[in-house]
Amino acid sequence: MDKTMLKKIRRRNINRLRRESRVKLVIAILLIFALIMGAGVRVIYLNVNKGTEYKKEVLSQQSYVNKVIHYKRGDIVDRNGNTLAKSTKVYDLILEPKQVIEADENRQAADKDADASKKATAAALKKVFGISEKTFYSILSKKPNSMYYPMKKYTSIQRKIVEEFNKLADEDSDITGVWFEEKYIRTYPYSEVASTVLGFCSSDGNGLGGIESWYNSSLNGVNGKSFGYYDSNLNLIEKVKEAKNGNKIVSTIDINVQGVLEKKMKKFQKDTGSKNMGVILMNPQNGEIYAMADYPSYNLNDPRNLSVKFSKSKIAKMSSKKKGEELQKLWRNFCISDAYEPGSTFKPVTVAASLDEGVTYDGKHYRCDGGQKIGPTYIKCVAYSNGGHGDIDPCKALMKSCNDVMMHMAADLGATRFAKYVRSFGFGSKTGIDLPGEAEGGIFSKEKLHQVELATSSFGQGQTVTMIQLASAFSAVINGGNYYQPHVVKEINSESGAVVSSNDNTLVKRVVSEDASKLIRKYLEKTVEDDEGTAGPARVKGYVIGGKTGTAEKWPRNEGKYLVSFAGFTPTDKPELMIYVVIDEPHVSDQAHSTYATEFASEVLKDVLPMLGIYKQTGKSDSAKKITLPSTKKGNQLLEVPKGGFSSSTYKVAKSKKNNG
Repeated sequence: MDKTMLKKIRRRNINRLRRESRVKLVIAILLIFALIMGAGVRVIYLNVNKGTEYKKEVLSQQSYVNKVIHYKRGDIVDRNGNTLAKSTKVYDLILEPKQVIEADENRQAADKDADASKKATAAALKKVFGISEKTFYSILSKKPNSMYYPMKKYTSIQRKIVEEFNKLADEDSDITGVWFEEKYIRTYPYSEVASTVLGFCSSDGNGLGGIESWYNSSLNGVNGKSFGYYDSNLNLIEKVKEAKNGNKIVSTIDINVQGVLEKKMKKFQKDTGSKNMGVILMNPQNGEIYAMADYPSYNLNDPRNLSVKFSKSKIAKMSSKKKGEELQKLWRNFCISDAYEPGSTFKPVTVAASLDEGVTYDGKHYRCDGGQKIGPTYIKCVAYSNGGHGDIDPCKALMKSCNDVMMHMAADLGATRFAKYVRSFGFGSKTGIDLPGEAEGGIFSKEKLHQVELATSSFGQGQTVTMIQLASAFSAVINGGNYYQPHVVKEINSESGAVVSSNDNTLVKRVVSEDASKLIRKYLEKTVEDDEGTAGPARVKGYVIGGKTGTAEKWPRNEGKYLVSFAGFTPTDKPELMIYVVIDEPHVSDQAHSTYATEFASEVLKDVLPMLGIYKQTGKSDSAKKITLPSTKKGNQLLEVPKGGFSSSTYKVAKSKKNNG
């Protein structure tokens, strides 16, 4: 083949290769174009049809930040709007080590100062909070991936300090990874006043005792949160779900009345003292509690401090178990949680039931010869040593606290009717007061009301009651015969002030007639205002007071331990205030004197009546009748126990020495 032919063949091959190359190039260009178009279509598809999923996938690769927005627990206020419990905003200092480290890594990639964020943040923390650089860098080293590291708790952080730091951060963009978590702590402006009524909160914000516990779900709200992520420029892309704050509780308590009451209780304890003491002030017309207190109270802002009851040296010697037991006793509400034999303050119930059933009437004559023999048991009246009260009617039976007449009335009622009225007046079951820890007390069923039990129960021995039961029953006796459910909360309001729910002053039932109630009021007025009555020391100048005393010997008998009490009210025509005072084992040699309770009631009433808008009336109480208490005196024994003892174990509770009621 000659050279010319070879050249032609070579030229054809070159041309063919060139054509093939051009085709491949075109194909490659077309493929690249197709890929670009496909990617664009995919992006459009993802954005239009799968936008949410795609965003989630992208966001999952970012640095997330989630913050809890704490709700504010609702306030508790008294009936006049005074704040009794509130939640105060506080701040925790939070460091995000991961954000600080990533901020400097991004700066390093951009050829900027690689440690700018660390340096600026460390300097700011040291200046405002006194946190050393060593501490700061140690946290970064140990927790490089942490997005939440509490550096300082709320105890030392105030609002102005937060503002100072935020101002520095606004002026220097290199300060990063630091924020303040807002929280709330529970505080009590009146400290120890109304402690067992209010209760307190645990560290996790839930109520322990009192209103705080009973209305916990209403006071609590729902936490919110802020959630989002930091983009490549460290901008926070954030969404916020706001917290829902708790409701406000409006109580029936008058904190000024409560304060006066507790001040006088402290004075009594200092001057005389007692094992326990409780006082209830309530509106007998609707069951609202104005004040409720026992002794000792405790500091709601420091509820685990036992120094209100024990010396530091004694506390130091206590085991953890013993401390826990003593705290439970300290937090216990004596007014609703302790049951005891009431003594003669129960007698108005017996008389009211007898009037209502028609087994007695105003002016009916009885004969008191000092006691009654029931089977083998002789049960004495308080006037036994004087030969009895002689001829006596229902009015004077209450005035002089005659046990003999009460026994006659109970016998005339019989076990079935007597038991029915005891139940009807709320004894033996919880009143339903809106506080935790209420006890039921212990009463006899009609089957267990044998002759001795029936007799002793008529004057308040043998059966046990709580203070709130007696106060509620006594209110029904004097208010026209209506039994209202006792309560310490008037209404619940939302954060905006709207009424969520209200207590409608629940009338539970009618227990006795208006006529019976009216007579009892007259009898009890004479018990205080007439010189023959046992409750003269309860008088208050300018007011007409009615009431009944009680002196109950505690079990075991014959040890000289008594619980003395007084239940009173004013005005006597239409009662607006009921007071019930119980002093358990006064610290005196001879405890069996209700005068301790009546004089205390008088001291409280003279101050709180004007505060409650109950003004002076035209009456006999120009001055309180004072009694000088003897230093020692042995009481008369009410029951003479036969040699063989009682025939039933149920008679055990009926043993009694004395009730001078």
